[in-house]
Amino acid sequence: MTRTNVTFDSAGIEIAGHLYLPDAPSSAPRPAVVVGHPGTGVKEQAAGLYAARLAEQGFVTIAFDAAFQGESGGLPRGLEDPAHRVEDIKAAVSFLSTREEVDAERIGVLGICASGGYALSATGGDHRVKAVATVSGVDVARQFRLGADGTQDPAVFQGMLDAAAQARTATARGAEPAALPVFPETAEQADALGGEHGVEGFEYYCTPRGAHERSAKFFVWESVDRMASFDAFHAVPLIGERPLLQIIGTRAVTSWMAVDIHQKATGPKELHWVEGASHVDLYDKKEYVDPAVAKLTDFYTANLGAAN
Repeated sequence: MTRTNVTFDSAGIEIAGHLYLPDAPSSAPRPAVVVGHPGTGVKEQAAGLYAARLAEQGFVTIAFDAAFQGESGGLPRGLEDPAHRVEDIKAAVSFLSTREEVDAERIGVLGICASGGYALSATGGDHRVKAVATVSGVDVARQFRLGADGTQDPAVFQGMLDAAAQARTATARGAEPAALPVFPETAEQADALGGEHGVEGFEYYCTPRGAHERSAKFFVWESVDRMASFDAFHAVPLIGERPLLQIIGTRAVTSWMAVDIHQKATGPKELHWVEGASHVDLYDKKEYVDPAVAKLTDFYTANLGAAN
């Protein structure tokens, strides 16, 4: 497998990506998979890991940084814009469809964490995507509104919307865009704010386990009100008869969202549980990533065709 730096356009913003190509020679264009990263993530983390592993199985893959984040362009920096995140995935499909190594009729999408929801939305509106899968998939807007486990007091998000409104007004008056810190300073603080799920996120993004210098440590407050009305799940019925696979850990506090998606899907669908894994475990822990990749390989082979 070889990795190449690439760029492509997404609604006027230059997106930075890594294109992964299998080393084995091929007699014909290959099936391909777009891989989206978690919220706050970058292409060098979980998305890159899955893209590389699938390339080893013979698929052409691409992992990329969302607009406004990582090495990609766009201002303000640190904006999480759900609509543009969906556009980024469609733009990545467009990029792959121009590559001579890729069979444009055999392109799938894989969304990890927040990109799971974005992948569903993108697939619902883009018939070029022939199969969609998620790993620890969530609708990040729902997570902000309701909490990772779905039990957050609605007053919390209302308070965030107050702060977002104040930040927009301050920016309009010439102030620098205000930042919403994504992670606290210590694991203890993460535990107090988000329990075990919060600690796991801190350990992945803020320690040598998975930290990357370009991984987002904040969102601009404007991100919050852009999430207020976004709903990744509304597009699920539009996926229709195209196959959907969701991979989720049995210990994931976010699994209620995957169950909701599964119930809304109208075509071929599977909710695949990885025993003992939490939400974040599936980002990088070999004992959980290995069976996830095996399942994804079978899924994409069955629905995109065998890699040559």
